Amino acid sequence: MFSLPRTATAPFCPSEVQGSIHIDAGAPFAARLKRFVGPGLLVAIGYMDPGNWATDIEAGAHFGYALLWVVAVSSIAAMFLQLLTARLGLVTGQDLAQLSYQRYGPVGRAVQWFSAEVSIIACDVAEVLGCALAFNLLLGVPLVWGILLTVLDTLIVLGLKGRGFRQIEAIVLGLIGTIVFCFVAQLAMVPPDWGPVLAGLVPGNPGHDSRDAIVLALGIVGATIMPHNLYLHSSVVQTRRVTGGRDTVRDTLAMVRVDTIGSLFLAMLVNGAILVLAGSAFHASGLTEVSSIDDAYHLITPIAGGAAAVLFGVALFASGQSATLTGTIAGQVIMDGFLKLKIPCYQRRLITRGLALIPALAGVLILGDGSVGTLLVWSQVVLSVQLPFAMWPLIRFASERSVMQKHVLPVPMQALAWALFALIGGANLLLIFVL
Repeated sequence: MFSLPRTATAPFCPSEVQGSIHIDAGAPFAARLKRFVGPGLLVAIGYMDPGNWATDIEAGAHFGYALLWVVAVSSIAAMFLQLLTARLGLVTGQDLAQLSYQRYGPVGRAVQWFSAEVSIIACDVAEVLGCALAFNLLLGVPLVWGILLTVLDTLIVLGLKGRGFRQIEAIVLGLIGTIVFCFVAQLAMVPPDWGPVLAGLVPGNPGHDSRDAIVLALGIVGATIMPHNLYLHSSVVQTRRVTGGRDTVRDTLAMVRVDTIGSLFLAMLVNGAILVLAGSAFHASGLTEVSSIDDAYHLITPIAGGAAAVLFGVALFASGQSATLTGTIAGQVIMDGFLKLKIPCYQRRLITRGLALIPALAGVLILGDGSVGTLLVWSQVVLSVQLPFAMWPLIRFASERSVMQKHVLPVPMQALAWALFALIGGANLLLIFVL
């Protein structure tokens, strides 16, 4: 096990990979961490996309901090699943798509591939709408033209051709840093009451509009745990390998835990900050009917000033662009694993973006500019529905000794994984029912 994977160095696209970054197990922890950090960041940025914004803003405006615990619990579940898929990729030297291709027949492969592609397109719809909205809010570009302008992000992908994963990870880190800075600054402008914020971390009934609370809580779950991130992480984690110790896999897994938990904890703080900002800026001011990102942008100006609104728009644009990069890599992993098809990254980007433009444009043209919030929430519902299709093979592979050898998932962890699968499946049914 732990063979050098073919998905390991990357001139941006995993299909062009040739090696991995070796990290000396005897080096100081800080030196090892500096060279290892990266795969978790690529995954974490997907947890900060405009779809998360839509659910967090509406939850904070309607219910204050009462649903903050949902963000925390969903993020912890995401950490567990991402650690599981990283473990699978490291131990087997193959990603989840490759293993599924080997295990399942034509029908099973087709179902999984289709589900994974749907999740990527649904996520890209959110990125299209988020970036278009940022163009509209910051530059006054009409929403329809903003949607069409998002095709230009293919130029970014072309510009990154020949770059390694370290450069891509550095760009993503810069975008994450931009998002974090913007929200820290906004929270400083609209400081919350930290007592109720801490109370919001305790599970409880918000006390009114229980149906809306259920819809938003489940929407947060769907926005937080993304199916294509499971495929992505099982591949990109193979770009790291700790060597020189007594147990290569064990030493590498230890660093994976630090990278993954640290990165997703940062994503959890960002999502929590969005909800807290909405709670302090809108709910506390009696503006409980705010239900979309553009409403939030326009209403934050009289409360916190124009600078806060600009920071809000910049962070929105950064979140959409960063998620675009990771969505492209995930699409390449899925296409290569299930279809054995390798195409240039810019072609993959054009395919995904072209398919995402159709529902985004149709929704705005038919329902109007005010439909963006609804479309964003529904994109997250689609992601939630697709999640069990990726979780099922992941948990099965991780639980089989023939696949994982001595690194097979312990029985208590298997039980926890299947309980999470049942909980998310049940939440999907409940979400469909209440909607």
